[in-house]
Amino acid sequence: MVVAIKPAATEIQVLETFEPLEIARDRCKGCGLCVDACPKHVLALNTAIVNELGYHPVRLTDAAACTSCALCARVCPDAVFAVYARPRSG
Repeated sequence: MVVAIKPAATEIQVLETFEPLEIARDRCKGCGLCVDACPKHVLALNTAIVNELGYHPVRLTDAAACTSCALCARVCPDAVFAVYARPRSG
C-alpha cells in the first residue's frame, strides 16, 4: 500500500536564489578584464556605485545565466571572485 501525503495549505516553501559568484566589490579596481572574459556576458561594471578604492566594481547581471566557468576568477588580478558550482538536483 502506498500512501501519499499532501502538504498542508499553510506550509510555505522558501526557494533560495543561487548566487554562483561572490564578489569582493571593495577590492575590485574596475579593470574590466572579467567583463571581457565572460563567455555568457553576465558581468558588467556597476557605474551606479564607487567603492572605497574609487572604482566602479564589477557586478553579476544575470545569476541564472552564469555557468560558474570561473574564467572571471582566472583573469582577475585582484582575486575578487569566489565561484560556486550549482547544486545538483536529485
